[in-house]
Amino acid sequence: MTHPEYILTLSCLDQRGIVHRVSGFLAERGCNILDSAQFGDQESQLFFMRVHFALEDGAVSDAQLRSDFADLSQAMQLNGQFHGQLHDARVKPRVMLMVSKIGHCLNDLLFRYKSGLLNVEIPAIVSNHMEFYQLAASYNIPFHHLPLAAGAPEAAKLAQEAKIIELMDTHKIDLVVLARYMQILSPGLCQALDGRAINIHHSFLPSFKGAKPYAQAHHRGVKLIGATAHFVTGDLDEGPIIEQDVERVDHAMDAETLTAIGRDVECVVLARAVKWFVEHRILKNGDKTVVFR
Repeated sequence: MTHPEYILTLSCLDQRGIVHRVSGFLAERGCNILDSAQFGDQESQLFFMRVHFALEDGAVSDAQLRSDFADLSQAMQLNGQFHGQLHDARVKPRVMLMVSKIGHCLNDLLFRYKSGLLNVEIPAIVSNHMEFYQLAASYNIPFHHLPLAAGAPEAAKLAQEAKIIELMDTHKIDLVVLARYMQILSPGLCQALDGRAINIHHSFLPSFKGAKPYAQAHHRGVKLIGATAHFVTGDLDEGPIIEQDVERVDHAMDAETLTAIGRDVECVVLARAVKWFVEHRILKNGDKTVVFR
């Protein structure tokens, strides 16, 4: 019989003995550590840790483990800086994908999901356009068309976002992925999504804003193109960065070639960020992230 597996994550003020305390806590309850990673940030004076472990025969029950972890969390408050979570590794995080008219990232994530490369459930796809309802249907995933016209009044935008939040609540969503969803979210929605929404954009920002960034990059003769995945915040495209990557390009490539290369990079970078999130490998460190890859 397979032993139940869990992932423990924590961040707290750095001090001597944290690893010993956590490993001792697990050993005393019949847990076997499968993988462990930690990092002490000298700048913020915070300590970050991720432990993947299994409950062996004769170990405590799930309920007892969670109760004991709550007690440990309380004991390690450390001036209120402690943040700890215990995740059941058998539970697939529930992800909602949002998209507009550009579908390469959506298509890539759906393929990885169907292939078992992303250990998630996708109960809903949301779009302000109808372009990808057939793609959603081919994966047997409900497609929710929530239209929002360009230049729509604020009341219409807030009403549309209220439906997004309702879908999140209905489907118990753990993560929202903006897979090229080309709408600026309101401050209220950004706050509601804090720490559980990931966006992807080309790494040219802020150098090449607006329409056709790859055409702008080609015009300027760039030699590197790339993409950035980051958490969504109220500061547009300035949330804590999770992952970035680049590809070298040259003068012989036209704007269409740069666009194709850029989209490939966007797919890979976003997929990595989503995978690390659902595997509980990302911990926020102020305006930055700690990623235990």
